Amino acid sequence: MKKSLIALSAMLMLGSISTAQNVAFEEFDLDNGLHVILHQDNSAPVIITSVMYHVGAKDEQPDRTGFAHFFEHLLFEGTKNIERGEWFKIVTANGGQNNANTSDDRTYYYEVFPSNNLELALWMESERLMHPVINQIGVDTQNEVVKEEKRLRVDNQPYGNLIKAVKQNLFKTHPYKWTTIGEMEHLDAATLEEFQAFNKKFYIPNNAVLVVAGQFDKEQAKEWIEKYFSAIPKGTPIKRNKIEEAPITQTINASWEDPNIQKPMFVQTYRTPSMKTREARVLDMLSTYLSDGKSSVLYKKIVDEKKMALQIGAFNFSQEDYSMYIILGIPMEGFTQEDINKEIDEEIVKVQTELISDKDLEKLRNIFENQYVNSNTSVEGIASNLATYYLLYGDVNLINTELDIYKSITKEEIRDVAKKYLNTNQRLLLNYMPATDKTQK
Repeated sequence: MKKSLIALSAMLMLGSISTAQNVAFEEFDLDNGLHVILHQDNSAPVIITSVMYHVGAKDEQPDRTGFAHFFEHLLFEGTKNIERGEWFKIVTANGGQNNANTSDDRTYYYEVFPSNNLELALWMESERLMHPVINQIGVDTQNEVVKEEKRLRVDNQPYGNLIKAVKQNLFKTHPYKWTTIGEMEHLDAATLEEFQAFNKKFYIPNNAVLVVAGQFDKEQAKEWIEKYFSAIPKGTPIKRNKIEEAPITQTINASWEDPNIQKPMFVQTYRTPSMKTREARVLDMLSTYLSDGKSSVLYKKIVDEKKMALQIGAFNFSQEDYSMYIILGIPMEGFTQEDINKEIDEEIVKVQTELISDKDLEKLRNIFENQYVNSNTSVEGIASNLATYYLLYGDVNLINTELDIYKSITKEEIRDVAKKYLNTNQRLLLNYMPATDKTQK
């Protein structure tokens, strides 16, 4: 549900915090394994209820991709006690908004209501978990919705298949090799029983975390949580096999044709460690140093000074098992992939052999402190962060301590991590170019 209502956006802003401060929370488990996190914020009469499930694209079968994203839509179809088509009517009639999103690692659902609707919100999420109606009409309806989303956001979008092109070349065995939205032929081929089995396996209380954040009475909230969630049966524990990729030891050269673009994009990508590691956070800082804004090293050199590219950028695509460090550029007429790569590689060699300045390090720390503050400026943002830190990182209190990790990163670490992961024999070089026959490969 990518398009959400905005009825309470003003209230959310009222419930914001403007400086880095401790986020207080309480957590406990129900007997069925559901983890619960409570965060009280009485600055505005708003309540957030959210459930994050530890299921994403990586939990799918190679011939049934797109299931997790499909369920992001399907679980709004209705429940035993909420008739088909009534979910959104109930939310809007009570002054609320809702949304959901999916990644390779997890799926997240949430509602935002005036605080006097906490019981309603908890009941609705418990209904989604305990009594979902998964039938053929719902599957057929959402199949068409997902197909249209894919057409709009991927197939007909310039550079829309960039991540797909990167992933399928960077990963050979790990399920990160396919995209979150998946392949439509896989959804078409799936039976109703397969969708029902996927729901039974993954959408269970012991594979989820419930977060309640905003203005509420804690004891009353606990009573309602017990009332609506404790009767949901515990599911069969999920066994996850750790799938490891062999190290990249020589450059991977690949190309992709996109009928929606006129200018090629040249991409360097390195497979990097889990977002849970300290090294991943160092890579976050490194990518910011190289490409954050027009004052960054790569932008100033390649775009401003040498005028070799229309755009240049880099980001650390953080994930639970592996991350991807992606550097990309759109060259000016007359410049080649080799030209752009040469300039980028020169700057990478510099950070591998020279320490960045004290001034640049302080700038990076300020940037990450600002990002931390911004990520926790609304109750909605705090709720998402609490769920993420519990489910994917295994440490809820990182919401208070992760900034300290970033601030403790040294210039030497930035140099050493660049030397460890950003080598020419450890990367994918992707030539993402206009289609010669206007058909996508």
